[in-house]
Amino acid sequence: MAETKSLVTAEEKAFYDENGYLLVKGVVSEAGIASLVERLEAYMYDRMSIPDGIRIQVEPRVERGELPWPEQRGDAYRKMDQLVLYDDVFRALGMRPEIVERMQTLIGSRNLKLFRDAVLMKPAQVGSAKGMHQDSPYWPIEPMALSSCWMPFEPATPENGCITAIPGSHKRGAVPHERVPDDYIINEANYDPNDVVAIPMEAGDGLFFHSLLLHGTAPNLTAQSRRAITMSYMATEFRYTGQPPKPDYLRISGRDVPGGV
Repeated sequence: MAETKSLVTAEEKAFYDENGYLLVKGVVSEAGIASLVERLEAYMYDRMSIPDGIRIQVEPRVERGELPWPEQRGDAYRKMDQLVLYDDVFRALGMRPEIVERMQTLIGSRNLKLFRDAVLMKPAQVGSAKGMHQDSPYWPIEPMALSSCWMPFEPATPENGCITAIPGSHKRGAVPHERVPDDYIINEANYDPNDVVAIPMEAGDGLFFHSLLLHGTAPNLTAQSRRAITMSYMATEFRYTGQPPKPDYLRISGRDVPGGV
């Protein structure tokens, strides 16, 4: 693990363990982000056929007819899932040593698989909020100790929907969620809104965070889109607890483990 340790200092690991997240500046260069955006927009604006297996979610208010479809249909997309699985440019991002080696240290295993990936888009003046929530209660994986890397493709600010989080909240374990229109969230009765902090980021920064961290994003109230990707990793020693058959998760590093994901 010598190379992995060189990317995450003892102080950074202690910060992650205490707070549930770690912000790393400049994980991907400006040119690297430009390449990702070019490929994403090729799919959004019909310059390339979208591969089978990639799933698209439209902004709920547009889909329900509360807002008109924009001139460019892709400007109403809220989410594109599984680009790392089915696109070579995004696959390279998901396997970057700068991300994988940090994940090995933060999760505590050299053996990693990708649980999921999603490009999360908040279209200008349309992008809806994502209420305060945890990830692991949605996911059929134990232990609840996955880690995600959230990376914006353009500046993420409090005004356009950067991540907000409650430091240290991952140590509470799973918190009850409730259904609201278009979302599952944690009721404010289960946390103090005064504890929520905003985490602004520049394009190419990486926010590594625990799957039990309470976090969310505000709506995009600006004229600037806020696009980002989240990639969630787990140790192959972790267990699948959902309905069979178990998905064939992409192995990122190391080896498979009998009985694991």
